[in-house]
Amino acid sequence: MKPDVEQLERLKQKIIHHLQNIYESEPITSSFEDLTDELLEIMRLGNDFQVVNAHQNCWDETDITLISYADSLLKKDEWPLESLHDFLNTYVKETINSVHILPFFPFCSDDGFAVMDYYQVNKSVGDWSHIQAIANDYRVMADLVINHCSSSSEWFENFKKGEGKGHDYFYTAPSNAPVAQVVRPRTSPLLRKTETSKGTQYVWCTFSHEQIDLDFRNIEVLKEFVKIIRYYLDNGVSIFRLDAVAFLWKKLGTNCINLPETHEVVRLLRVLIEHAQPDAIIITETNIPNKENLSYFGNANEAHSIYNFSLPPLLLNTMVTGNCRYLKQWLMSMPPAQNGTTFFNFIASHDGIGLRPAEGLLSESEIASLISTMQSFGGKISWRAGDNGVKKPYEINITLFDALQGTTDGPDKWGIARFICAHAIMLALEGIPAVYIHSLVATGNDEAKFELTEENRSINRHQWDYEKLQSELGNEASRHNQVFTQINKIISLRKQQKAFHPNATQFTLHITEQLFGFWRQSLDRMQSIFCIYNISSEVQPLLISDLNLIVTDSWYDLISGQEFDENSGEIVLQPYQVLWISNV
Repeated sequence: MKPDVEQLERLKQKIIHHLQNIYESEPITSSFEDLTDELLEIMRLGNDFQVVNAHQNCWDETDITLISYADSLLKKDEWPLESLHDFLNTYVKETINSVHILPFFPFCSDDGFAVMDYYQVNKSVGDWSHIQAIANDYRVMADLVINHCSSSSEWFENFKKGEGKGHDYFYTAPSNAPVAQVVRPRTSPLLRKTETSKGTQYVWCTFSHEQIDLDFRNIEVLKEFVKIIRYYLDNGVSIFRLDAVAFLWKKLGTNCINLPETHEVVRLLRVLIEHAQPDAIIITETNIPNKENLSYFGNANEAHSIYNFSLPPLLLNTMVTGNCRYLKQWLMSMPPAQNGTTFFNFIASHDGIGLRPAEGLLSESEIASLISTMQSFGGKISWRAGDNGVKKPYEINITLFDALQGTTDGPDKWGIARFICAHAIMLALEGIPAVYIHSLVATGNDEAKFELTEENRSINRHQWDYEKLQSELGNEASRHNQVFTQINKIISLRKQQKAFHPNATQFTLHITEQLFGFWRQSLDRMQSIFCIYNISSEVQPLLISDLNLIVTDSWYDLISGQEFDENSGEIVLQPYQVLWISNV
């Protein structure tokens, strides 16, 4: 729709307000009014945009995301993006409606997160026509790698030359800058010595020396990323994952994480994106302690969705200890997301199982036990530099399938049942669920790739021969088929329940430490579901009377079809059994 003069003026004032909060103390040569007009022109919002309701939900219970690299599936004489599209259409068309394609741009390291050119698709996986083709059938999430770019990029080459686009895009600091309190996810030196036409300079590298941090104090960097966003929208991207955004703004003398300017940049980008395309959303990737992570919701004016980073380590701890105490305590403390915001739930991804989000939620002894158990299952540990350079565990690198092969007592026969139970918990929780492709098809640790790359994360980034995977999925005796079939069945059930809307009411149940449960109620209050899970390897009794089933409703388990009422008495849950008891 064409905005009226008053609506356009309100939008301008909103953008000016954000720019002032970001750049008030920075040497900006243009006025905030002129900068606002430039941003509106880049996003093509001058004469055509839609008025946005900040509390509108752009999702429902049918939204399920698949996480995959562009080249997770390889087939001879076929572009990897074509193979991925074929997998989506052949195997998950009825269950998955969104796909997070991990960085598909030219890169030099970190499996795509050291971007050399934000405007190109990596020639080894396909081109923009393949992205557009997938976007015609599914919602596409793409990474906006906004904190840093590749040391092999044209921008950084121009920085070293001192001229051309990008020559002033990077954050530098004195070699003796006070950086002891800077919080980082790596242990490598923060500053990289770099020879330039202007002499020796020290560039800031939050992650690695091949990933050089961008300097958002320069308004040209912000404008460049707004151009990139507009380009991605034009090519079918409708979900923007702001990678490592917590580190965006640097200020010497601080810990350089979650600074006010960072939050303000997220607010500004949300305004621009949702006015350009109202159903487009921002998801912040902030692998940090839970309370800090929640701050990226703002007041329904920052991220539409945040990664629920505390869920993976807490759920993993629950499943391998057979005790849900810590998971239950966390769930009770979590605030419900406002309409217009929601959690992005996952229990496995291309990265490891982050341990920072477990800080303050699991004790040090619990974390140490979890690490020890995962190492016994083939897992690796990645480290970070904490305050004053103290080395701390950052994440566990392991496939979820191998992580759940047993308990703290060792491997057992319940691996697949435990794996399915964990996914059934994630799929029923408040928020939008996301399933990693290697969880969906039960991929195990890739020891060969780890030995080849010597990178811990490679253990969970297998590349399947697509035809071999197809053969496994067609074999009913294969674990890959069994897991794939069971997860898809649970997803199909989930999508039919209004009580599983990402913003539907949720309350934690108090049963036992071996029975984890919560109650969901649909937004129209017509459907209630009691979600109950035996998270142990022993049978567990449950008194149906403890659930307070409403006597005027008929209750049954969505999974087994078993009927219940207030007189059902005690039932026994088998190891890792799941109950979704619904009144509809």
